Amino acid sequence: MDTTHDQGPSADSVDRHIAHWKHEVPDLDPMVEGVVTRMQMLVRHLQRRKEAGLGRRRLKMWEYEILWRLRSAGEPYRMTPTRLAEGLDIHPATLTSRLDRMAKSGYVTREHTPEDRRSLLVTLTEEGHEAWSSTIGDQMATEQALLAPLCEAEREQLVALLRKITLNAESGGPPLMPTLD
Repeated sequence: MDTTHDQGPSADSVDRHIAHWKHEVPDLDPMVEGVVTRMQMLVRHLQRRKEAGLGRRRLKMWEYEILWRLRSAGEPYRMTPTRLAEGLDIHPATLTSRLDRMAKSGYVTREHTPEDRRSLLVTLTEEGHEAWSSTIGDQMATEQALLAPLCEAEREQLVALLRKITLNAESGGPPLMPTLD
């Protein structure tokens, strides 16, 4: 029996979405639609919650991502703009504009490398470290709250299932998560 779009007392908004679209698209696979739509909606939900937390600290998501990426580089928390743009999967011109704003805010500096004056290094400042550090606890709490309904065994099962899907998606192309090195 297919219960993915059951309209019983434990039906969620995705179940209602599937029930509606099953009439419009008779070949719709409710299992696939349910999994994919729930993943999409949960990512959006998490993004909104994280952005709200960052907003309380007067940070935008793109600023947090740049701070996170520089922090992930390890000491001395710097990298070239090219490597930063690649890791963030954004156009270099977009990054340049964002780095201009972040430098004005005191979160990063840009300096020429001693070896090659044509090359730049973006470095996380003390203020940038503080901005990132002030948000990471909120970010972790938001993620913990999302997974709170699951017990440890369910979380392990979810991780294993998502890893299996991720490995399949990565098998024909680049990693979904940019490398940190």
